[in-house]
Amino acid sequence: MSGARLWPPPLPRAAEPFLDFAHLLRGHGFAVAPEQLVSFLAAIELLGPRSIVDVRRAAVATLAPPRERIEEFNALFDAFFFGRAPIAQEEEREEDEPLRVEEEGPGSLAELAVVEGEASGHAASPLESTSLRRFRASASTAFLERFRRQALKRLPRRRSALLMRSKRGPILDLARTLRRAQARAGEPIALFWRTRRTRQRRIVLLIDVSASMKEHTETNLRFAHALARAAQRIEVLTFGTRLTRITRAMRRPLLTQALERAARTVRDWDGGTRIGEALEALLRVPRLVGFLRGALVLVVSDGLERGDPERLVGAVRRLRRLAWRLVWLSPLAATPGYVPATAAMAAIRPLLHALLPAGGLDSLCRQVLALAREVPR
Repeated sequence: MSGARLWPPPLPRAAEPFLDFAHLLRGHGFAVAPEQLVSFLAAIELLGPRSIVDVRRAAVATLAPPRERIEEFNALFDAFFFGRAPIAQEEEREEDEPLRVEEEGPGSLAELAVVEGEASGHAASPLESTSLRRFRASASTAFLERFRRQALKRLPRRRSALLMRSKRGPILDLARTLRRAQARAGEPIALFWRTRRTRQRRIVLLIDVSASMKEHTETNLRFAHALARAAQRIEVLTFGTRLTRITRAMRRPLLTQALERAARTVRDWDGGTRIGEALEALLRVPRLVGFLRGALVLVVSDGLERGDPERLVGAVRRLRRLAWRLVWLSPLAATPGYVPATAAMAAIRPLLHALLPAGGLDSLCRQVLALAREVPR
């Protein structure tokens, strides 16, 4: 393979200031995903740029700073490009601390600041506790294999724009009908029909790995592995005090391999609970936002939020607009007369398409398979 290029060409030196600016933003707690950085450089190349105003517009359009932090964003921009009074980097922020969006393997979707602390064993907490997790061997793989085979046919589907031949319509295949009529002196004796193909809907599975869900974590990951092997297009993420993508781990053919890789990837096992911030982090990654459109979104969590309820409500409201169906699966909902234990959960309950009980592996599997027969309100 003479002349094969093993590495991508280096970026021109002119791009280095823009990369440094993105690094500065990350150091101050702004979410800058790799996809956003690529779009930022492409926008600058497209605009010229003819002036620094073009660079500012490209930065705001592609890096998408939160509306409430736009003044801080502009101040950092002026400090970096104009040499004005710089803003000291915030190394310790006690509240409204964004999460770390982790990507399995080398690199990350976005690198943000985190809060250090300890979490209680069973109560929900907003603080972070980084740890490793070990999973024991289990003999329940036969049940999961049956679920996987059923899910291949019963997961929710949507109509595609592509057409296929059909015996009964509803769309007349005029071209084929006329071709057959030519052999019979132009008489359309036989009518041929087409119908729209269907394809499996995208699925986004969000799993709570905080301390309050510790007893269910292993069960939920086994369910995620079976679902990931059955779904054609799926994203699996965990959240506690970080948002971590474990899709590649759950795609492993063997359950033991999947659990081992997930144990190494996720860092916030049995820690705090900041659901609203986790969903906000999800909605800041453009690639994942595009994947959410028209998808079935499953959130497996007890909803014991200890963050700002307004942040969770805002994130869930936007998720509902993007998703085909937003379903919350909670082990607490299996209790008769269940009432949400937190103000945040009570506030988002009217926004959900469904709040379903999920106390065990069998319950999770049955609830997901039943979604194919339901129509969202």
